[in-house]
Amino acid sequence: MNPNSNFSIKSTIELHFKSSQLRNISYTSFLPDLKKLQTKRSYISIEKTNNDSIYFNIESKDITAFRASINEIISFGKIVENTMKCINNS
Repeated sequence: MNPNSNFSIKSTIELHFKSSQLRNISYTSFLPDLKKLQTKRSYISIEKTNNDSIYFNIESKDITAFRASINEIISFGKIVENTMKCINNS
């Protein structure tokens, strides 16, 4: 990613859902925040798959930027998880 850096970090995170409907809702809810997460030091892309999963692809120039990207995805996952708990308990 950065020709002046000694390394870059690339990673893929998969969130698997029980149904394509839940996957689609989660995917659509994350899209508005995606542009805010793009920085000079880290890039996140998101894609849906046919197997009820969402893949987050991360490319970062340094460890700190990578950790920040991971934390954003974890926060998103927690929101989805808590929302599903609320829906299931109603």
